[in-house]
Amino acid sequence: MPNKSDYDQRNDRIAALLQNSIEALGPELVANPQLAEVLNRMVDDQVRKYDASQNGKNQTADGGLADLIGLGKNAPNDLGQAQVSPGVVNYDDTVISERILATGDLYYIYMHERLGVFRVMSKLQELFKAGTLRISSGDGAYGLYRFDKHGILRYHMRDRLRAYKRVFGYTRSDPGQGARSNPEFHGLFQHFIGETAKYWRDKRISEVIRERAQDPTFGSIAIVRRAGLDLRNNLKNSSYGYINVLRIETSQALAESFKVLEAPDVRAQFGAQNAWDVIELVLWQYYHEAVYASTMNRMAVTGRDIIRWLAEPFILRTNRTDFETLLYRVAESAEEWISSEEGLRISRPTPPPRGVYKSGPPPSGARPPSGARRDPVFSRSTGLMPAPPIMG
Repeated sequence: MPNKSDYDQRNDRIAALLQNSIEALGPELVANPQLAEVLNRMVDDQVRKYDASQNGKNQTADGGLADLIGLGKNAPNDLGQAQVSPGVVNYDDTVISERILATGDLYYIYMHERLGVFRVMSKLQELFKAGTLRISSGDGAYGLYRFDKHGILRYHMRDRLRAYKRVFGYTRSDPGQGARSNPEFHGLFQHFIGETAKYWRDKRISEVIRERAQDPTFGSIAIVRRAGLDLRNNLKNSSYGYINVLRIETSQALAESFKVLEAPDVRAQFGAQNAWDVIELVLWQYYHEAVYASTMNRMAVTGRDIIRWLAEPFILRTNRTDFETLLYRVAESAEEWISSEEGLRISRPTPPPRGVYKSGPPPSGARPPSGARRDPVFSRSTGLMPAPPIMG
């Protein structure tokens, strides 16, 4: 632990070192502005090495309190010789990546839940039990049987909706007894994605319009870092409890669902080529809903990638070059998420090319299909005896 005099003089020494270096490099700094970043990084590295070498040295059991108040034969006569603490571990260095990774997977699962994957599986199970699906022993039939039996052991829909409410503030479900929702997530999530996209747009513009494209760009890494740290801390405080195990269990259910939907016997029932076609056709035929399947799937993938990026220590880097290199991993994901979210708000999904049977009487004034008879021949009013009922 350093004494007060050395600790207070350190900043003055660093400032003097920087000033002398700038005076020596003068014209070269004007010609190549990147040297300023290199110079500051070298000085910071030297300071960190010095602090690491002094860590744990000259530490007393009482933390220097006895010296400060003058107890003991070796007590200093000058306040500058008293020991002082340089600080404690940073808050952002203590975030555990496992919980952030769990929220990324949970966001991916939520988007597929909202898309309707589990509702489709519920409807297929209902049709399978009723004998409406003309399948019996294929991969789809066996998969529906196993999915039904596994569902007894898995978390139910109510548990999943409560998890989405508690972590993301999504759905209208209550978060559960003693829990609270997290309505701040979506605003922080949009803010970080927006700042990431803006940073790279500014970088591209600066590279085009400026003579020296390699100069520091217009974007501020401090704004992006602060937005990312706020989002990461929000997810850290809302991801305790059963979120981790629910994410593992539900991801297995999602994979099992697509295995059933890809089964040849299930696809043949709807004339579908893949699992996504089955989802669209079932939702259109039985729920009368057209969904943004492609858009929401891409939002799930890119949103998960962005949250996973926050789980790593990339956001803590302060060097511009290093930070830009690491941020590039989610640059396109941010742009794609923004484009997908805008598409959800300004357009309507295209329904599959399949007619939907709607139960109930036809609307007033509707004509029968062309070529169809209005009523059976034997039941027309021709003066003959009425025809017997066809059923019961």
